[in-house]
Amino acid sequence: MTELSGLFVEKPQSTIAIKGKDITFVAKVDSSTLLRKPALKWLKGKWLDLGSKAGKHLQFKESYDRDSKIYTYEMKIVKVVDGDAGGYRCEVTAKDKCDSCTFDITVEASQEDQKANILEAFKRSGEAGEDEGELDFSGLLKKREKKQEEPKEEVDVWSILKKAKPCDYEKIAFQYGITDLRGMLKRLKKMKVEPKKCDAFLKKLEAAYSVDKGKKIQLTVEVANPDAQIKWLKNGTEIKPSAKYVFESVGNKRKLTINKCTLADDAAYECVIGEDKSFTEVFVKEPPVTITKLLDDLHVVVEDKVEFEVEVSEEGANVKWMKDGVELARDGKYRFKKDGKKHWLIINEASKEDIGMYYVFTNGGESKAELEVEDKELEVLQSIADLTVKAAEQAIFKCEVSDEKVTGKWYKDGVEVKASNRIKMVHIGRIHKLTIDDVKAEDAGDYTFVPDGYALSLSAKLNFLEIKIDYVPRQDPPKIHLDTTGSMVNKNTIIVVAGNKLRLDVEISGEPAPTVCWTKGDNVITETEGRVRVDNRKTLSSFVIEGAERGDEGRYTITVTNPAGEDKAELFIKVVDVPDPPEGVKCMGVGEDTATIIWEPPKFDGGSPIKGYLMERKKVGSSRWTKLNFDIYESTSYEAKKMIEGVLYEMRVFAVNGIGVSQPSCSSKPFMPIAPTSEPTRLTVDDVMDSACMLKWRPPDKIGAGGIDGYIIEYRKEGDTEWIQANSEPVEKNSYTVRGLPTGEKMEFRVMAVNIAGRSPPAVMAQPVTIREIIEQPHIRLPRHLRTKYVRKVGEKINLVIPFQGKPRPVVNWFKDDEPLDPKKVSVRTTEVDTILFIRSAERDHSGTYTLSVQIENMEDKASFEIRVVEKPGPPLAVRVTDVWGFNAALEWKPPKDNGNSDISGYIIQKADKKTKEWFMVYEHNRRPNCTVSDLVMGNEYVFRIFSENICGLSDEAGLSKNTAVIAKTGLAYNRPPYKEKDLNTSPKFTQPLQDRSVIAGYSTAISCSVRGRPKPKIIWMKNKTIIGEDPKYLMQNNQGVLTLHIRKPSLFDGGNYSCKAVNELGEDVVECKLEVRALAVEKENKK
Repeated sequence: MTELSGLFVEKPQSTIAIKGKDITFVAKVDSSTLLRKPALKWLKGKWLDLGSKAGKHLQFKESYDRDSKIYTYEMKIVKVVDGDAGGYRCEVTAKDKCDSCTFDITVEASQEDQKANILEAFKRSGEAGEDEGELDFSGLLKKREKKQEEPKEEVDVWSILKKAKPCDYEKIAFQYGITDLRGMLKRLKKMKVEPKKCDAFLKKLEAAYSVDKGKKIQLTVEVANPDAQIKWLKNGTEIKPSAKYVFESVGNKRKLTINKCTLADDAAYECVIGEDKSFTEVFVKEPPVTITKLLDDLHVVVEDKVEFEVEVSEEGANVKWMKDGVELARDGKYRFKKDGKKHWLIINEASKEDIGMYYVFTNGGESKAELEVEDKELEVLQSIADLTVKAAEQAIFKCEVSDEKVTGKWYKDGVEVKASNRIKMVHIGRIHKLTIDDVKAEDAGDYTFVPDGYALSLSAKLNFLEIKIDYVPRQDPPKIHLDTTGSMVNKNTIIVVAGNKLRLDVEISGEPAPTVCWTKGDNVITETEGRVRVDNRKTLSSFVIEGAERGDEGRYTITVTNPAGEDKAELFIKVVDVPDPPEGVKCMGVGEDTATIIWEPPKFDGGSPIKGYLMERKKVGSSRWTKLNFDIYESTSYEAKKMIEGVLYEMRVFAVNGIGVSQPSCSSKPFMPIAPTSEPTRLTVDDVMDSACMLKWRPPDKIGAGGIDGYIIEYRKEGDTEWIQANSEPVEKNSYTVRGLPTGEKMEFRVMAVNIAGRSPPAVMAQPVTIREIIEQPHIRLPRHLRTKYVRKVGEKINLVIPFQGKPRPVVNWFKDDEPLDPKKVSVRTTEVDTILFIRSAERDHSGTYTLSVQIENMEDKASFEIRVVEKPGPPLAVRVTDVWGFNAALEWKPPKDNGNSDISGYIIQKADKKTKEWFMVYEHNRRPNCTVSDLVMGNEYVFRIFSENICGLSDEAGLSKNTAVIAKTGLAYNRPPYKEKDLNTSPKFTQPLQDRSVIAGYSTAISCSVRGRPKPKIIWMKNKTIIGEDPKYLMQNNQGVLTLHIRKPSLFDGGNYSCKAVNELGEDVVECKLEVRALAVEKENKK
């Protein structure tokens, strides 16, 4: 829980600012008592975070003094405006501490600004845009304190408003103290005030408009001059045409259409022609939020996690959770969660107190569900046993139960046992111990352990054996019990994060109690107070470091000694921290909208390997840094993209390790992106013919913002100086065939990329090309996976692509087992460079040796490979029991008749006794056709089954043993009493009735109830005692006895009495409810 404490050394003070001037506020925070850097926020009002509004108007600065350990935070407001007036809050937090302070800004206008339009006070705060920020009326309120006069009772304000222009409404409301401007406009609309016409407007805007959220609205005026230029303003700011705001001009009419209205569109609008203006107000209404997925009843046991889930019609909607009529609050017991349209109520550990009915409410619906919680059964894993001990010995009673959270009490002869120096009671996890040291004769008796909250007890007897012995003082050598779990990454090495607390508890033993000594190197640590201290007790030594620092890293030794001996252990404490900032950030190259940045790793990695880096950039002269990557980047060079050509930029880099993010590096020197050009790459000859040559290449390494429009190819004879263009228009592909070349001549080629900036430098062939036909010997390039046996399962698809080479185009032939391939069974498709063998569904007869022949004239190349199609094997044959002795049985069988065209890899043997007929595994992957089954139960008769196994898996059927193995038993036979089956049939009974509801017309609703009965009853829904048939307006659902009737967009005629009847052969039951459908208030007003 965060502790409220005084962290501020200097707080910002309330002040009066002059409009148009700059003002700065300063806050100082003392960090000498803090383990981490504090976080400070500047807030306006209750919730508006000014950090997101940083820019030209709001500027923030932070500095740190290492000597005084004081952080200084500054907020500067450039050219104060009326919207900056109001209440502000400065809040600082640091792990478990926080502090805050408030201050006010009063804005006073200069003498020339006293006559400013009152509408300026209604502008939205912030700089993000006209649709964002909060409506800030504070500037208006400050002026009201100076100018407001008490209205006289005899003045009729509404008469004044009826005669005034719409542009004067705000002034009149301000003068006579009317704060509800929206209600004023609505009332004026109902009073049907006749608008006063002006020269510029033939018809002005209505006083107010209303629109549903998500719909569109159109504002229309008529102007006297069709050629007049108009402006549309929103809250005093001019609106620009966009997909959101559409301007239309038809004759004398001017229209503004607002598409997909949101709550940000709820504002004041005006149309301006010269000096004339027409005002209006737009109100955006939100539809009611309905519940689309109802709550389900839950049945859990104590300490189980409970999650109620509900889904609503709108994302981000607010819901209210209640239990038995009491609203639930967010505390340690209840947790609320939401994701989109889904909402959850979570109870981490259910108890009996949580039983009840839970409700969820929205502004357009509700749902409820019942939670039932049952006690958790306790299981005894180990009971206590009787003990016989001698005098002065130790007696330990020990038991184990299934729940580690269960507590209990120990009793001796019915009297509760109390802990003392000699008697100790320990509860560790599921184990409960009672230890009695130095047993005496009076300790003998009956001991009982009783778990709290359970009707259960465990008893045992302590017998005392009295023997006279001579006392010998006990001496045990000291021993260090070092726990190597927790923060130890390996044996005796502990890692701690800088600034965190390290507490190392080491258990020690020995008699008499040993002496403990902690050392670091040659220095002995004896302090019991301070940042580094030691706390020693009889059986425990604690080593504590408060706020670990880099200097605390090293090898520590703990030594324990007593008269019986000495023990020693070494520990290495490693302190890790965030790394130092990277160094040497600089720009190595630029492109049209890119830049390549390199840097050096930090000198100190914080004791943890560097995971990567985060980069930021900004324009020179700006104070806002932009993140370039959100995922950690591992390299020390980065290509920044999406920059503007001709603009100066700066870069900085953060280092990231397993502990956190470093401070930013020093900014790089300013650099400017400029578009370089480069030639195409990898220009090669793809093919040569008698009078043509095919070229191919790769795109340029660097492409400007204009992209590539195509490529120009040029050629010339070897020794000529003039290049001839091969293509009249640029080609878009990365290959081209130059035709009409002289046969036998040596030709040179070059390629250039073309875009809006012109041609790139050419990519030239290294050597000239002789134009003549090339005969290439056929060669098959058999894929690696076909060089061994190719195995596929029955029913799988076979698609083999085998490339080959050869010029001119070779003749391809396929053979299977030295016979031509049957095209009805196997499909073959051949191109100039490869051939494809395709089998849609493999079968066993597709197995065999396939041969591919590629031939050019008298030259030929062949390649063969084997395809084997396999399936599951058949069951083993002749399974029988050959011998039975003791608790063992010997089995033998024969291999399956069909091995599935694959070797048998093993057998699965299972057994079952004829009483339960449940099969249990005996052996897996048994390779031999025989086995011996052991550990059979005496008195049972067993049967066996065996599955064959190959590469495809187990056989579908098993081979059953023809005979059984009877394990004989001696003694009396037990006659089981006959089992009487309980009759569970019941007549229908409604466990949850229908509830009366009142809904709004046009919004879908649902009514629910729950019923139980066996056999499953038939459900009949009725309205006004008339059965509801297959009407698409109604949807009836039955989910495990929860019955729901959904009514789609009910009208006023859908109201009435609804009933649900459940009928089976044992009886019937009926529940009823009343549904009232109400019309919307807007519809009622329109009817009036």
